[in-house]
Amino acid sequence: MAELYYTVLFALSFACTVTYACIWHKHFDIYFTLMFTLIPISLMGYVIMARATTLETALAANRIVYIGGCYELLFVTFSVFSLCRIHLKQIIHALLLLVTTGVYLSAITVGESTVFYRTQTFEIVNGVGVLRKEYGPMHTVFIIMVWVFFTMNICALLYSYFKKRDVSNRMIALLFLPELLAVFSYFGSKVLPVPVDLTPLSYVVAQCMYLIIIRRITLFDIDDTVIDSLVQTGNTGFASFDFKLRYIGSNETARRMLPVLKEASVDRLPEKNARLSDTVLKWLADFKTDHQRSQVRYESDGHVYIIHVQYLYTGMKRRGYQLVMNDDTENQRYISLMGRFNTELQSRVAQQTAHMREMHDHLILSMAAMVESRDNSTGGHIKRTSAAVRILIDEMKQDGTLGLTDSFCDRVIKAAPMHDLGKIAVDDAVLRKPGRFTPEEFEKMKAHAAEGARIVHQILEGTDDDEFHVIAENVAHFHHERWDGSGYPMGLKGEQIPLEARIMAIADVYDALVSRRVYKDSMSFEQADRIIMEGMGKHFDKRLEPFYVAARPRLEEFYRREQAEQ
Repeated sequence: MAELYYTVLFALSFACTVTYACIWHKHFDIYFTLMFTLIPISLMGYVIMARATTLETALAANRIVYIGGCYELLFVTFSVFSLCRIHLKQIIHALLLLVTTGVYLSAITVGESTVFYRTQTFEIVNGVGVLRKEYGPMHTVFIIMVWVFFTMNICALLYSYFKKRDVSNRMIALLFLPELLAVFSYFGSKVLPVPVDLTPLSYVVAQCMYLIIIRRITLFDIDDTVIDSLVQTGNTGFASFDFKLRYIGSNETARRMLPVLKEASVDRLPEKNARLSDTVLKWLADFKTDHQRSQVRYESDGHVYIIHVQYLYTGMKRRGYQLVMNDDTENQRYISLMGRFNTELQSRVAQQTAHMREMHDHLILSMAAMVESRDNSTGGHIKRTSAAVRILIDEMKQDGTLGLTDSFCDRVIKAAPMHDLGKIAVDDAVLRKPGRFTPEEFEKMKAHAAEGARIVHQILEGTDDDEFHVIAENVAHFHHERWDGSGYPMGLKGEQIPLEARIMAIADVYDALVSRRVYKDSMSFEQADRIIMEGMGKHFDKRLEPFYVAARPRLEEFYRREQAEQ
C-alpha cells in the first residue's frame, strides 16, 4: 500500500512537471523550473526507498530524497520572495545557497559519517523498505533551516498581503496553503501514527498550487506582457544589432517599415550591410556618440515612422542596440492640423491680450491724468517724469554694468506714470494750495506714497504680470525715500530702497527742479544739475550717478522742447 502511495504521487508529480513544460514561457522565473524538476526526482527517491531490499539501496534513495528536502525549500523561498516583489540581496542569496549546500553535503555522507545520522539500520516492514536512523547534529541544523525558510516565507507573505499593493492577494492566499501543508506534513509524519511520509503529498499539492499561480504570473509582469503584446499585434517593429553593429534580426513589422532590412545579412559586419549605412547604421552611430539622439523621425512611402534607439539587454547585461519602430503617420497629421489651429488661436489670443493690456494701460494713464488735473502745481508732470525715466533706463541698458533685464526696464518705464496715483486721496485744500505747505499740510501730502501703493495694489491685483505688479507698487510707495534714510514714508536706507524707486526719485526731483510750479519758477539746467549731483550718495543712489551724467544732455534737450511748446 505504501509503495503504491509513493508511486501514485510520483506519477502525479511527473504529470505536473509535464504540464509545466507545456505551458512554460521564457519569462517564467528559473526557480519555478528548478522546483518542478527537483520534486519528481525527490519523489522517485521515495519510490526507490519503498522498493529497497538492502541498506545500500535505501541510503542511495535517502540521498535522492534529500535533494528535494534541502533545495526544494530554498527554491520555494526564492520564488515566494520573487512573487511578492521583495528583493533579496545577492549576499543573502549566496548565504542561503551555501547553508543549503552544506546541509545536503552532510546528508549524502550518511553511511560514511555520523554528522547527519549517528546510526542507520534497514528493515522491510509489510513489504516496504524502511530506514531506521538516529539523528546527528547536522540533522538538527536541517530542522533549523526548515524553520528559518518557513518563517521567512510566512513573514514575506503576511507583509505583502497587508502592505504591498502591487502583489495579488489571491496569489498570496494560494501560496499560504503549500507553506502550511509542507510544515504540517514534515513534522506530522514524525509525531502522527501514519504508515507513510506525508511530505511527498505536500510536494504534489505545492506543484498544483504553483501551476494555478503560474497561469496568472505573466499577467502581473507588465514589462513582459507589454512587449509580447507589441510583438504579437504587429504594430511595433523591432530590429537588433550587436555592439559591432552586426545585424542580429528583426520582426516582420520592422522589415515592412524598413524594407532595407530584408536585404541585410545576419551576423555580418557593417561593410557587408552597406545598404544600411544611410539609415540604420547612421542612427546607431549617432546614438553611440550622443545618447540624447535616441529618437529618429523617418519618412517613407507617405508614412512617418518614429524610431527609438536603445540598448539591447539580455537579463541585466547590455548586449547591443535595438530599434523600436512605430507608425506615427496619423499622429503627425493630427499634430500638423493642431499646430495650424494653435497658431491661429495664439494669434487671436495675442491680439485680444494686447488689446486688453492697451485698455488697461489707458485706464491707468487716465487715472493718473485725473489725479494730475486736481494738482494745479504739477501740470504735465506725469508725461515729463515718464520720459525722464525712459532716458535714464536707456543709458543704464546701454552701459550694461547693472545687468538689467529687458522685462525689468520695460516695466519700470510702464510703471512711471503711476508713481503719484496716491494723490487722489489727498484733500483738495492741501493738494491745490498755491504755495508751500505748512508742516501739518506736508504730513498730509506725504501720505500719498503709501496710499498710492495701496491703490496700485488694488488695481493690479490678479494680473498675470506679477513682476509689473511689484515694480509699480514699489515705484508708487518708495519714490520719496532717500539713500541716507531721511525720506518717507518708511525711512528706508540704501539698498533697502528698490532700484525702480531709486530711478524714479531722480526723474521726479529733476522734473520738480527744472519745471515751473505755482510757488516757484523753473531752475536753470545748471542749477538743477548741481543740486542733483550734490544729492548723489545722500538723496540718490551714488551708483546711478554715471547714468544720470550720461543722460543729462538728452534730459536737457527734452525739457527745452517741452518749455518751447508751453
